[in-house]
Amino acid sequence: MERKRIAKLFTQLDRQPRLPFPQTGYGVAAPKTHGVYVIRDRSNNVVHVGRTFRGRNGLFQRLCDHLLGQSSFVGVHLKGDGRRLRTGYTFQFIEVSDDRQRALLESYATAWHCPAHLGVGARRVNGSNKT
Repeated sequence: MERKRIAKLFTQLDRQPRLPFPQTGYGVAAPKTHGVYVIRDRSNNVVHVGRTFRGRNGLFQRLCDHLLGQSSFVGVHLKGDGRRLRTGYTFQFIEVSDDRQRALLESYATAWHCPAHLGVGARRVNGSNKT
């Protein structure tokens, strides 16, 4: 039953509109609740799948963190420049209040999309990945 529920949530996530990251001075069009999100590049390739863990501003805060360069995704994939997200990158999200379902949905979406960036715990040091 749980596997079917996660697959259904994935279908719902995949059908969400692809929203552009806002231009400077405008807010991210995401709720302050928890969920899972997908970021795509200008060519529509999935470059990152993520979820919210904690924090009172949920999806809104996490996507803002990316814009501000405060994530491993931006640090590694965009060389620390979150402003690049404003140049044609899009995001999709779905609200998921249950911690377990969020974790499973992020895992499912990551396995399905095989995004360019995976948070594997490696740190980038002098242009190479070091653990």
